[in-house]
Amino acid sequence: MQPERFVTCGLVLRETVTRDADKILTVLTPDRGRLSVIARGARRKGSRVAAACQLLAYSEMTLYEKGRWTMLDAADTIELFDGLRQDLTALSLAAYFAELTEAVSDGCGGDVLPLLLNALYALSALKKPPQLVKPAFQFRLMALAGYEPMADGCALCGAPQPENPMLDVVHGVVHCGKCREKGGLSLPLTASGLAALRYVLYGDPRRLYSFSLPPEGLRALNHAADAYVSAQLERSFRTLDYYKTILPQEETKYE
Repeated sequence: MQPERFVTCGLVLRETVTRDADKILTVLTPDRGRLSVIARGARRKGSRVAAACQLLAYSEMTLYEKGRWTMLDAADTIELFDGLRQDLTALSLAAYFAELTEAVSDGCGGDVLPLLLNALYALSALKKPPQLVKPAFQFRLMALAGYEPMADGCALCGAPQPENPMLDVVHGVVHCGKCREKGGLSLPLTASGLAALRYVLYGDPRRLYSFSLPPEGLRALNHAADAYVSAQLERSFRTLDYYKTILPQEETKYE
């Protein structure tokens, strides 16, 4: 009896080379969450699924179950984000987005895949500045994964517009510069950085990258985003480390 096949769309978050010419893919789907998929012959010359088995390829996939494995039967690419593959800085940031998404996507709702696809489109087609896309994606993804910081006012004195606002990356709250809580680790946001954080957390996700910040606010938001992800997930990301090593010199001042 032939195994029952099913069709879904999926974005490749990670590709692992295995024996022979196969790959093991970590794929994020809208209806089945994160899947581990075996793509037989994906590295073989002339493979019909080779394009769909690249990192960050978004495809319609025909899959079937074989024991405890999910097997790839066929795939038609929908979007390869070619603009990313022509820009090393954008590609390295997109790889970080994939690694971060994989780290938090287990059990997340269906909003995570559209968020990631929109981020890749913003980098690839819209050519949005990586230093703007990065913190917006980080904070929005963390919110979807259940790590949303409280940013609607000072968590300690209650001021709706905190004076010299700071983000406590351990406790996940915004507070005034003069208000401190023991055991935390706080980074400055600037007033414009706080406004941007609120926009990212509470605004329309379809317009996530439609904001601007002066250099000081953008730099503060980037530092706070990196520290927040690290503190909340208690880990680092090699792809983020690599991205920072290849930033053009003129952009390092924003990181």
